[in-house]
Amino acid sequence: MARLPGTGSSGGPSMADVAKLAGVSGQTVSRVVNGNDRVTAATRLKVETAMRQLGYRANIAARALATGRFGTIGVVMFNLSAVLNVRILETVVAGAQARGYSVSVATVDGPTVMDVRAAVRGLTDRAVDGVIVIEARVLDTPHLQLPEEVPMVIADSRAAHRHATFGMDEAAGARAAVEHLLGLGHATVHHVAGPAGSNPAQRRRAAWQRLLKRSGRSVPPPAVGDWSPQSGYDAARRLLADDPAGDDVTAIFAANDQMAVGVLRAATELGRSVPDDLSVVGFDDLDFAPFLTPPLTTVRQDLAAVGRRCLDHLLAQIEASPGIEAPPPASRFVRPELVIRASTAPPRR
Repeated sequence: MARLPGTGSSGGPSMADVAKLAGVSGQTVSRVVNGNDRVTAATRLKVETAMRQLGYRANIAARALATGRFGTIGVVMFNLSAVLNVRILETVVAGAQARGYSVSVATVDGPTVMDVRAAVRGLTDRAVDGVIVIEARVLDTPHLQLPEEVPMVIADSRAAHRHATFGMDEAAGARAAVEHLLGLGHATVHHVAGPAGSNPAQRRRAAWQRLLKRSGRSVPPPAVGDWSPQSGYDAARRLLADDPAGDDVTAIFAANDQMAVGVLRAATELGRSVPDDLSVVGFDDLDFAPFLTPPLTTVRQDLAAVGRRCLDHLLAQIEASPGIEAPPPASRFVRPELVIRASTAPPRR
């Protein structure tokens, strides 16, 4: 049976069909498809309109041969259920699509060198132009070697192994929380820490401890949680039960908002009024923080900014002329912001 005029073997519209409908040459259509800037805005609009009307889809392999790029970004994630990781991913996906790139995501089951290498290798085998690794838990391993075929950027809050890294300044956020509580007049600040295996938890805990020591305050043993509200509740129950008169535990800095929710619940059950008897600060400024009772003072992380910086630097590497390195980033780390609400107040005298 004869095929429809202008269609290829796959039955889809061809580049010639687009050129005919748009009233331009096939070379002009090719330039639009390949992102060549030697096309006027009006001509580009006519070509893109014709492509949409015909349902034309560019041949990815042919475009890769012409441009040296596949138009796809790879993302490696350790935990798709982690709210903060997803915020970075959302920004990367939106920004990549706005720049004409698609995104392919690979998840890592365990934070091991082999798992990370396998995930990165799987993405490079699927023809990506570059890779972003979100929360790179093992990149401080001394002998870690990742595939080097494509540019790579790390979304994490510490300097990473050889690759450009962007993240939140965890220590600055913890210092802001503790300084706020000490500034209100609290003698010291207790800490509900995140799990020992978490790099963000370690940095928040270390900053809390250093600031108390530098301020000449006592450093209470931290109560360790696992990021969940239940663990914050259990930790606060232990802390407050050991201080029945309420003289010692007047301020708690929780390493995330979810554990701070547990702290608020425990305080209520034990008859401690927040903030009159106990001031509480969280970390993250999740969507529910302003709607708690009382509204939670917390450290806001601009994770969208982290995602934008990761993507901008990666695309600069991808799109740089051959033999020319992308310029170094102006700033690798985003400073968090303390958001003061009603869960903190001066201690009762």
